[in-house]
Amino acid sequence: MALRLIHVGLGGWGGDWARNAVPRVPTVDRVAIVDADETNLATAREKLQLGADRCFTDLRSAFERTDADAVLITASVAAHVPLAVQALRAGKHVLVEKPFAPTVAEARQVVDLADEAGRTVMVSQNYRFYPAARAAAGLVAKEYVGPLGLVRVDFRKWANAAPVGAHRHYQLVHPLLYDMAIHHFDLMRMVTGQEPVKVFAQVTDPPWSNFNDPAAATLTITFDGGTVVSYRGSWVSSGEPTTWSGDWHLECEKGEIYWTGRDGPAGATEADVLSVRHLPGAARAAGVIGGDQVEVLDPVALAGVEYVGRAGALAEFARAIAAGDEPESSGRRNLASLAISEAAARSVVSGQVELVTLS
Repeated sequence: MALRLIHVGLGGWGGDWARNAVPRVPTVDRVAIVDADETNLATAREKLQLGADRCFTDLRSAFERTDADAVLITASVAAHVPLAVQALRAGKHVLVEKPFAPTVAEARQVVDLADEAGRTVMVSQNYRFYPAARAAAGLVAKEYVGPLGLVRVDFRKWANAAPVGAHRHYQLVHPLLYDMAIHHFDLMRMVTGQEPVKVFAQVTDPPWSNFNDPAAATLTITFDGGTVVSYRGSWVSSGEPTTWSGDWHLECEKGEIYWTGRDGPAGATEADVLSVRHLPGAARAAGVIGGDQVEVLDPVALAGVEYVGRAGALAEFARAIAAGDEPESSGRRNLASLAISEAAARSVVSGQVELVTLS
């Protein structure tokens, strides 16, 4: 039986979810949509060709008039916690867009409530569900080129074209650390298989930036397995743009793993690339050609991702509920990703290395 889903938050990104992510997952049945903004609701109703009996301006009405198992929350970040709490108290499972909550403390409250209610709460960290990222994590886990050491991640985008004050993105607090880098922080945890311990962060704001808060940062993140990640990210970079996942260089004992991905339309995997450069003379895994040549691997074949991106997150949510498992980016597991953002923001203010804490 498909998971019966109420989708709340049908604005720009939520509307894209409704059109390009939810329909791709056959194990989910969207039984209702909710948006407090009547214009958003009317637009979504027309595009999705839904009857008035499935469209609501408040979540309570949707609960009263539909039979649902779960709620998908793609509203603004400020609404994530109140909506999740309302859904959990109504006995529903919850899938919420990233970032999970404004603070780790608020996110933990939702996790604790989900535990009390015996319900699943999951955060849609959709970059996890692309083949290159998952294939890289697999190579690291089996030490394909030896144990992992240093990791370098670069993210560059030019999101600075609109005039000052003309884009809501410019108004965000820490627009890189909270709104974008949360994807990369979560990928760091997945790919390395390690958990963060401490962070040192410096933000920069070039004179041409139209953002209120600094839109670029450099971070050093230390993980509990000894791996150190050097991260450079920018919304206002004049350099060659990376993919949304960024450019990843993973230095291992016997070579380097390079990967990138997540670009183009929803579900596209053409930008996913994975290669390994072997050190000369290093012992090889079975079937690997000797020498120092670069070995180009097929991330799609390696990872076997059936549902990509947000569809992957939604499919994992439905699977975990049906199986009674904890999803891989559950609210509890996602606390550490959010905690990196929080520690980085503290480091910006203190000028010191800050511990990553989940309390």
